[in-house]
Amino acid sequence: MRTLPLGSSQLHATRIALGCMPFGGEWNTQPVTAEAKARAKNALRAAIDAGIRCFDHADIYCMGKSESAFGEVFRELGTRRQDVILQSKVGIRFGGEPEPTAPHRFDFSYEHIIRAAEGSLRRLGTDYLDIYLLHRPDALVEPEEVARAFDDLQQQGKVLHFGVSNHAPAQIDLLRRYLRQPLVVNQLEFNLVHTALIDAAIVANQRVPSLGADGILDYCRLNNITVQAWAPLAQGRALGGNGDPKAAELARVVTTLARAKEVPPEAIAIAWLLRHPAGIQPVLGSADPVRIAAACAAENVTLSREEWYMLYVAGRGEKLP
Repeated sequence: MRTLPLGSSQLHATRIALGCMPFGGEWNTQPVTAEAKARAKNALRAAIDAGIRCFDHADIYCMGKSESAFGEVFRELGTRRQDVILQSKVGIRFGGEPEPTAPHRFDFSYEHIIRAAEGSLRRLGTDYLDIYLLHRPDALVEPEEVARAFDDLQQQGKVLHFGVSNHAPAQIDLLRRYLRQPLVVNQLEFNLVHTALIDAAIVANQRVPSLGADGILDYCRLNNITVQAWAPLAQGRALGGNGDPKAAELARVVTTLARAKEVPPEAIAIAWLLRHPAGIQPVLGSADPVRIAAACAAENVTLSREEWYMLYVAGRGEKLP
């Protein structure tokens, strides 16, 4: 699989990444089951066989069990640590911890960032993360604390590069004012049925754009921040599936192009993201080996400008201005 540079770092990642949220099985504090571990191993093997060498995590996924399961099956498969890019995210905290009355919240405090990073390293069974992302914006963020945490993690060799997820331009600028390190990625929801990143510019002077989406994509391009697209298949809705009554036209266009190019429908939805000149990296969220392989077939798909817009209009469900 071809690679792309991640922001201003020296990292070159495979054009498609695998999100490992499903690896832990159930969202509870029970141990990872043998069945969940077997599914994780099959998914990881399928991803590696398809050429993927970039794996996305978060400390909260399946209550930490997804990182643990990945670390275990990764060792069993024998892939060298230096041949892959591992990233994780921090900042979301569940309700009920550490005190029973604590609410669901976001936390970019120095103490939490450091503690969570060390937990992710332990569960993944690695000495370092290639990239560490702030998960969702913390309304109480003190960027000086974030900067201190990033400095300590980098100086100790525990994290090489940093990024964010679900952040708007002003939130990134506030962080960048204090950080010594560049933010190399911004992970955002983006797929054929969630096109707010593009709609915000397309509907300029037409109607109010989606809150927070205005200018994010262009901002990231201008500042050499790689956009990683989470939920690139939208749990099948990007293929016109999941019973959405508005998706019939999208399903028709995706199916027609898939047949013409002799690839699975998943490859068309992923190729739509890869076609964008921003150099977007889709982060697959499936643990199904068949779907992983199908999505990676996008590597061999080239969409024309007309085909790209056909898909975009079908996904929007309405004509362009």
